[in-house]
Amino acid sequence: MSPWLRDRTFFFALFALFAVNVLSQVPTLDVVELSVAEAQRRMTMGTLTSRALTQAYLDRIAALDDSGPQLNAVIDINPAAFKEAEARDAERKARKARGPLHGIPVLIKDNIDVAGMINSAGSLAFADNRPASDAFVIRRLRDAGVVVLGRTNLSEWANFRSTRSTSGWSSRGGQTKNPHVLDRNPCGSSSGSAVAVAASLAAVAIGTETNGSIICPASVNGVVGLKPTVGLVSRTGIIPIAPSQDTAGPIGRTVADVAALLVAMAGVDPRDPASSAAVKPPAVYTAALAAGALKGARIGVLLRSPMQPDVDAAMQTALASMRRAGAIVVDVQMPTFGKWDQQEVLLYEFKASINRYLAGSSSAQKSLEALIAWNKANADRVMPLFGQEMFELAQAKGPLTDAAYVKARETATRLAGAEGLLAILARDNLTAIVAPSGGGAYSAAAIAGTPSITIPIGESRGLPFGITFMGPAFSEPKLIGLAFALEQLTNARHPPRFLPTFP
Repeated sequence: MSPWLRDRTFFFALFALFAVNVLSQVPTLDVVELSVAEAQRRMTMGTLTSRALTQAYLDRIAALDDSGPQLNAVIDINPAAFKEAEARDAERKARKARGPLHGIPVLIKDNIDVAGMINSAGSLAFADNRPASDAFVIRRLRDAGVVVLGRTNLSEWANFRSTRSTSGWSSRGGQTKNPHVLDRNPCGSSSGSAVAVAASLAAVAIGTETNGSIICPASVNGVVGLKPTVGLVSRTGIIPIAPSQDTAGPIGRTVADVAALLVAMAGVDPRDPASSAAVKPPAVYTAALAAGALKGARIGVLLRSPMQPDVDAAMQTALASMRRAGAIVVDVQMPTFGKWDQQEVLLYEFKASINRYLAGSSSAQKSLEALIAWNKANADRVMPLFGQEMFELAQAKGPLTDAAYVKARETATRLAGAEGLLAILARDNLTAIVAPSGGGAYSAAAIAGTPSITIPIGESRGLPFGITFMGPAFSEPKLIGLAFALEQLTNARHPPRFLPTFP
């Protein structure tokens, strides 16, 4: 998608005009693979400012996202980004730095309210939605001192418009590309967030997940993604799919960066029923970053059956590393896996929750019915590749009091949770369960509402893949520790090479 079609400021358009191919560009400030901690260290020492860091990321976005490989990961730039960065620098100069994220630019998925900026879920039908206030999680991030750098592209309506949607494509943002191999699937729906982090367009980004939308794109783009326990991070001000499963979560290049971002994101929101009903003592997730966390841990291995030779080999290497670090690794089975009827739950919940969000939005589209009608009237622009079958199926559903919904939700939650993931954890006295990130095992944690985290463990012909750790509700500190320990042992992540196709 051309940068001239995006809602960007004039100064950013000038960046794109003068950007050159990234492979030949020598940036003023090298932000490639720059971690949150290192950026913070430099700012604390006075050798770097948030203003300069913001400028460097904007330069890199111009060179890679709008020019060069044209990743299409960033859909909008925050016109107030420099103003926010300068304010953070002034606070630091006055010895009022707010913490580890002070002055760090962060990219936000385009389904989370940021005051004054378009929040469209990637859809031209919703491009007139400019929220007047920040989502709760954005307020948390601002309180921690972050700079909102911009918004990331996504699979339109978080991959919930059609039964055959294209991952990483939206009618407003175009097709996001995998930075490792440009003509390969970036996965969705948080594709833009994962791609941006992988390509060092920012150190960290925010994604959202209902079922795999953080774990899958993080895995195939070779970064770390954490899907929190439902309720740990507020959903107020986030365009919904299904409240029983929806959550926002952090994406970064390292477990340490993800943990630092989660500290700022987590918090009790009285307006979110899942949040207020799940009050837990605040956790400093960075304290869980222990290289010895695997020692004595009991790890269950799910979906060990052969998938693909490179994936199988990397899994075996990762499991061997865990054993050498003192973990007890055992095979486990989940007889209920895949037997839940998740779609029925999502259709009912989407209709109810999207109608609530739309009714309170600034858009002219105030209902799912209105969205469907707009899409039909503008099909050539908004539906050139696929239709809106999921929208239409959802619109045909009744209220959440329908017996069909109540039964489907009870069955899905029981089969994925009480008789699935949670049953295995309890039966075998496990610390966590692991599985290849691309095998769909993350669905169990998604439906059960429990946390999961993926880290890179290898690649196949230039494409990365990861391993996912899953645990019981609010086990984020334990999962972060295990993932960090394995990350230090394997050191499997590498920067993208922007290959045009498979070698």
